[in-house]
Amino acid sequence: MVAIAKSRGRRVFQVVNAVILTGVVIVTLYPFINIIARSFSQERYIISGQVNLIPRGFNLTTYRIVVSDPMFWTNYGNTVLYTVVATAISMLLTTCYAYVLSKKHLRGRTFLIWIAVFTMIFSGGLIPQYVLVNGIGLTNSIWAIVLPNAISVFNLLVMKAFFEGLPQELEEAAAIDGLNTYGILWKVVLPLSKAVIATMVLFYAVSFWNSWFTAFLYLNDTDLFPVTIYLRNLIAGATGAESAGAVTSEVTQAAANIQSVTIMLTVLPILAVYPFVQRFFVSGVMLGAVKG
Repeated sequence: MVAIAKSRGRRVFQVVNAVILTGVVIVTLYPFINIIARSFSQERYIISGQVNLIPRGFNLTTYRIVVSDPMFWTNYGNTVLYTVVATAISMLLTTCYAYVLSKKHLRGRTFLIWIAVFTMIFSGGLIPQYVLVNGIGLTNSIWAIVLPNAISVFNLLVMKAFFEGLPQELEEAAAIDGLNTYGILWKVVLPLSKAVIATMVLFYAVSFWNSWFTAFLYLNDTDLFPVTIYLRNLIAGATGAESAGAVTSEVTQAAANIQSVTIMLTVLPILAVYPFVQRFFVSGVMLGAVKG
């Protein structure tokens, strides 16, 4: 009877779990599918609220306007460059800093942790940061995008906790075999940290890919803009032209679904990368979060 009861309870749990997860999937996917449908729909159906999950009056006008502009591809290339360089620098600095903080015998370790955590609570503010970046000559260059936000303290603490969870005996054995600190990090620690590294790469890449405000502050040359600034200006231009009465069929169409199109164009690269790191994602976050 106990076995039967457990079996019935297990089946009930599986049914309830499946229903709940199905509901979560529907709630999660609906906005994204709606955005896809709106990006391919004609403006009259969008304005009247008739677009839900299926495009109405299939239309590629806004996509054509965007992808036919050479500046779009220039700014898109800038975004790829900024994301790759910034992610590489951030991973280098975060990994080294986290590995240092994971060593409990390190003198001054508490002070170094305190410095990192302090920046999560207090900051100098926007104006002092701008004065600093401008004062050291980083404005209107890639370094204004890459360096000010090179280390995320949250990512730093996750990596620190992960490194602390690795067996200390492995590092001691490597030291006995003649490896120095850098050799231990490169040949022992990093190969065991693929999950958390992949997770941090994803976190940093998404952050830099979607960033626009930093570029808006520090970049003046349109040839240096990331694609997020280009698309922001496109939204403002289409909306402004429509409000001013300079209305053509293409402008009206672009103003109606430009936001949906821009979301699609910025999200697709991240969606393409995510499947390659998805298997590391959950394990990386959980392993790094086990210890505080």
